Amino acid sequence: MLTIKLQSLIMNNQVKLDRYKQELAKIYSQRSQNYDESKWHSQITHRLVEFAQIQPGDKVLDIATGTGHVAIEVAQLIGDDGRVVGIDISSGMLEQARKKVAQLNLKNIEFQLADGENIDFPANSFDLIFCANAFPLMADKAATLRLWSTFLKPGGYIGLHSIAETGFTGIVVLEKVLENHGINLDVFHLSNTVNTIEKYQDLLTQADLEIISVEMENHGSYLSLEDTKKRWNLVYYPSPGNIPNPLTQLSSEEIEQMKAEFEEELEQLITPEGIWNNGTTFLVLGRKPVD
Repeated sequence: MLTIKLQSLIMNNQVKLDRYKQELAKIYSQRSQNYDESKWHSQITHRLVEFAQIQPGDKVLDIATGTGHVAIEVAQLIGDDGRVVGIDISSGMLEQARKKVAQLNLKNIEFQLADGENIDFPANSFDLIFCANAFPLMADKAATLRLWSTFLKPGGYIGLHSIAETGFTGIVVLEKVLENHGINLDVFHLSNTVNTIEKYQDLLTQADLEIISVEMENHGSYLSLEDTKKRWNLVYYPSPGNIPNPLTQLSSEEIEQMKAEFEEELEQLITPEGIWNNGTTFLVLGRKPVD
């Protein structure tokens, strides 16, 4: 069975995280109870699994597994001879994932509390490595991708999904309002991430991975005004360059003013169908060369 070297990663049943990731783990644990209510998450994770070349018996690592969308679908495809390891920094998300696995009585899957940027598996362990929706949250994307590639067997694949720069209309509007007040929270690292096909291709090349495919897809849909307004909560998301969060230095009146401006901007986008959410994403597949 594939196992993480827990003695170097976990102390007192907790992952050793910097402050940025501690805050990130806390936020996702708070979201874990209703995370699966979003149809978008299951839609894009299914596309990532569909995009990859999964075979019965594959050994698969799912990084930032969340509530197990990718890991569980993969486990049902690879059969009893395959194995899935799902890792996440959020204990709350993993608790939900384990509940779903128990209900489905899946025996070929395990979950571990671990940081995707600081893991230590034997080289050439996995046929496939997935990371759905969380790659933009990695602090050092180039180094992280190189690390993951060492765990791949020759001929193995890394499959990534991430949001494009204009993927979420609410986030685009939010960042615009914050920038008008001189604040750059770098929500989901959209202003400092791999936001073009060429950048993804370059990252794969730096990790010595063959470029199989880098595609953009649109999963757009109309959202209600109230649902789009909930994007305001992203102002409390951490990023490596913003610890502590700049909003902690502002008065409650200043924060309420920015929130009001955000909602006013959204109200200008309303149509009879709702607010159009672009939903533009990247699907990325790289392969480790065969020696």
